[in-house]
Amino acid sequence: MEVSDTIAFIWAVLIAVAVLAYVLLDGFDLGIGILFAVETEAEDRDVMVNSIAPVWDGNETWLVLGGGGLFAVFPLAYATIMPAMYPTIIGMLLALVFRGVGFEFRFRARSRRGRYWWDMAFFGGSLVAALCQGLTLGGLLQGIKVYGRHYTGGWWDWLTPFSVLCAVAVVCAYALQGAAWLVWRTEGVLQARVRRHARVLLFAMLAGIVAVSAWTPFLNEGFMIRWFSFPNIVLVSPVPALVLIIALMFWRDLHGSRDYAPFLWVQALFVLCYAGLGISIYPYMVPPSLTIWDVASPRDSQLFLLVGAAVLIPMILCYTAFAYWTFRGKVRAGDHYH
Repeated sequence: MEVSDTIAFIWAVLIAVAVLAYVLLDGFDLGIGILFAVETEAEDRDVMVNSIAPVWDGNETWLVLGGGGLFAVFPLAYATIMPAMYPTIIGMLLALVFRGVGFEFRFRARSRRGRYWWDMAFFGGSLVAALCQGLTLGGLLQGIKVYGRHYTGGWWDWLTPFSVLCAVAVVCAYALQGAAWLVWRTEGVLQARVRRHARVLLFAMLAGIVAVSAWTPFLNEGFMIRWFSFPNIVLVSPVPALVLIIALMFWRDLHGSRDYAPFLWVQALFVLCYAGLGISIYPYMVPPSLTIWDVASPRDSQLFLLVGAAVLIPMILCYTAFAYWTFRGKVRAGDHYH
């Protein structure tokens, strides 16, 4: 592999890690907003929001890093994916704006009715953002029509039964992530309720994993070969086995005394699902036709940006770790964000 190809591969790994970090960290934020649909008590909603208040905006740094890296290092991928996914990506960004505004303004509402509407903005923004992320994932997996290095599909190509399935699966998965976070960070009656939510959401997430995994190989012949040809099937078989084992560990610890354990197990489920996604699409940046090296920028640009990333990423990791460590522990009713 040439030097330029190696740098492009390193950048692909960095962007993949940034997207995974966003899913792991901002996913439970979105999940808590989604759980507003079933948690209606004002005091409980305050506790839920306060549990993420010190970290939620920092979690979205990884989305900026992933999107900015794609634009700078893989401009052809950016120029191809964006026209194919404009509605879902714009919808996600607008939803995140509404969610952020609802998050901040709910604390400043002077009436119960005002607080209710800002709560709905927080809930709606979280739900729509999760749906749009799932639709984008489904649209990428089912393939983007490219001819002559240009997108040639239509405005609604992303909207298919498969992408809708992915959207529902992502919503269930984020809700489970949020419930597991609240098991860790809350106590008392609220914690008992979110434990019950987590039991139901675990089965919903597993059903989504099974349905998406069973459908994906039929989208593309390359996916089918990657998963079911020999010896690939032997190499990838640990992934579904590990999903089952981790789900059992989650169920065991959900009813135990280690409140932090369910959150760690659900994060492990996300990592395994992400690994399965990587197994399916590598080395394509724009499935099923454009690889990492097809869409990479010139070597000098990649190298220049890599130097900046080598400084920036450790800084992000440090302040993220510091924030989580500083605001560790249970959140109780009466604790205040502002």
